Amino acid sequence: MTKTAIIRCEKNENRCPLTNCFKCMVEQKEGFARYDDCMPAGVFTCRCPGDNAVELAKIIKSKGAEVIHFCTCTFARKGDRGWSEKEGGFCDTLDALITRIHQETGLPCVKGSAHLPKDYSPQIWE
Repeated sequence: MTKTAIIRCEKNENRCPLTNCFKCMVEQKEGFARYDDCMPAGVFTCRCPGDNAVELAKIIKSKGAEVIHFCTCTFARKGDRGWSEKEGGFCDTLDALITRIHQETGLPCVKGSAHLPKDYSPQIWE
């Protein structure tokens, strides 16, 4: 069973209780489809400009997390036709942040959770 952590953006923390992220995790769908079985290892909120996320990722690794997923809203936006990467999400520097977290923790990092944009395959830093 893969112990999976989620990082979300502070800009969405008061509007989204991560219901669909957890549902997709438990059902191994969307961004979590690569796992045979997974369970929540923790959730934390990234605060701009993202410096706290590196320290929180180290903490969640020490608690047993084996992979970190970044919520879809960090890089995509919901529009009239569903979710799209074209207009971007809440984080303009997400790829650099993911790279830094992966390098400093050694954990695989996955860009995507629930509500993946059409034809999007989650990017994975391994």
